[in-house]
Amino acid sequence: MSTFVVVGGDAAGMSAASKAKRDNPDFDVVVFERGKWVSYGACGLPYYIKGEIQSLEDLVSVTPEQFRAERNIDLRTGHDVVDIDPNTRTVTARGDDGEVVQEYDHLLVATGAAAITPPIDGRDRTGVYTLGSMSDGKELREYVGRARSDGDLQQPDRGPACQFLETCNGPVGIVGGGYIGIEMAEALAANDFEVHLFQRGDRVLKQFSAATSETVLDHLDDQDVAVYLNTEVQEIDGNDAVEAVVTTDDRVPVEMVLIGTGVRPRTELAKATGIELGDTGAIATDRYQATNLPDVYAAGDCAEAEHVVTGEPVYIPLALTANRHGRAVGQTVAGTPTEGGDVAGTAAVKAFNLEAARTGLLDHEARKAGFDPMMETIDAKSRAGYYPEGGTVRVTLAIDRPSGRVLGGSLVSEYGEGAVHRSHALVSAVTKGITVDELSNYDLAYAPPFNTTWDPVLTAAKVLGGKR
Repeated sequence: MSTFVVVGGDAAGMSAASKAKRDNPDFDVVVFERGKWVSYGACGLPYYIKGEIQSLEDLVSVTPEQFRAERNIDLRTGHDVVDIDPNTRTVTARGDDGEVVQEYDHLLVATGAAAITPPIDGRDRTGVYTLGSMSDGKELREYVGRARSDGDLQQPDRGPACQFLETCNGPVGIVGGGYIGIEMAEALAANDFEVHLFQRGDRVLKQFSAATSETVLDHLDDQDVAVYLNTEVQEIDGNDAVEAVVTTDDRVPVEMVLIGTGVRPRTELAKATGIELGDTGAIATDRYQATNLPDVYAAGDCAEAEHVVTGEPVYIPLALTANRHGRAVGQTVAGTPTEGGDVAGTAAVKAFNLEAARTGLLDHEARKAGFDPMMETIDAKSRAGYYPEGGTVRVTLAIDRPSGRVLGGSLVSEYGEGAVHRSHALVSAVTKGITVDELSNYDLAYAPPFNTTWDPVLTAAKVLGGKR
């Protein structure tokens, strides 16, 4: 009987374990997870902190008990894998019950990613948070709960967060203007905090087009979020607790700081084992997620993926990629070799009353990849002009000038007006490598409550195709 061992119990790890067991019930499937949470939706944490999701357990897709009892998976939470020996084909894990050595026939490294903490003086002060785990989410929810006295937000048992203050309702700082920074700005502002967002670069959401970023920035201003662009945070000042964010130009009083400057792949275990890393710093794999070691795979936020446009390895840690690649590994080790699939870097974000999406390569990314990009941004109505509701969709489309190939796109609209769903057509175009003229002939659905006869995506393609 073969044994499949998984290191890491979140999206990639549990997808692989479940698929392997489903396809080959005779497999022994053992999962080691150092924490107590598995198979949870980390992307939902900002909305839990905001108060839209009341229970942390609501973010859990499948409980540890269900994995054990219903899927017959030997899930060992609270076990930290400290060593992998590819020669003896064993992993060594430590838990409350001591040290255990487990043999494997197939091994998946799915150690995920960790929040990046930049080298800012004072980052260890009380009141400085990151959002990289369920525990982080719990502490931040406790902080927000202390600010609420109207009973709208269920307050969990008082924990370490905010014990240094009688109330938590003063100004707060967010370092980083990416996905987490924007989503947490909304979560905190919705709970009546005065929000100060510090961004090192010249725009928020740098993965999106400049037009999308500008639209979101203007909206943040409308929501009374103070955004500091081109601002380097030098210090988080205070005695024991946070008192201010110090930049090169200013000292901004705050009572709490959230650092949301991105994530890095957890590769320490892989590197110590002799598993090769790629140029991105994540674990290098082939199309089947196999590493350089025999019968050892890597998937999820610790591993590279191949980009659909360039064919080159990239590090884009996103939930769907982790689930898809984990599932493919499970199918492979169960006897049906399955490719993990390429990625386009497709992502979406909600920013207060806006929604935005992006996919593929945009201007600077396309130039770096060797293309001669041509871009156009258009504004179009989201629904028929005579329909009593609707808004505006701003579409930025990028193509390769010589070939006309669609390289990527970025969209933003009022929340509910379809920027995210419209991006799916662009994902298809980018993935299939079609031209802008072919995109303009896509037979997209039309009805007045949903779009105009010429959908904004088609309009962008027509305009850009006509200027080429």
